[in-house]
Amino acid sequence: MSKDALPDIKWLSDVEEQDYPAAESYLTILHSRDKVSKMMARFRAAPVVKFKTVDIFRACELPLKSASNAQVKAERKKISKGESLSPILLLRDEMHGKVVIADGYHRMCAVYEVDEETVIPCKII
Repeated sequence: MSKDALPDIKWLSDVEEQDYPAAESYLTILHSRDKVSKMMARFRAAPVVKFKTVDIFRACELPLKSASNAQVKAERKKISKGESLSPILLLRDEMHGKVVIADGYHRMCAVYEVDEETVIPCKII
């Protein structure tokens, strides 16, 4: 597929409200409720910044979800329909020298399939 044939990936200007509870649920597995509560306040206040998809994958050290994954397929369908995606939520894990994807892993995998150099809007704390 030539670069010209790649679909245009559209993004919302801010994180969808539903993504915060999803991130909170996941992070509560890793951290205490008190710590996560503070993280969520920081996420809400954080500005949206941008990073290349390939760089986020390198920083989080996670495998790419398969194109056959149902959630990745759903996100690819949104991209092909021209729907805007929500920015992803990233947490710096300085102790381990990597990034945790608090919310948006499947969106990122779908975007990577389209173009690994795509710049993704994120909130990072």
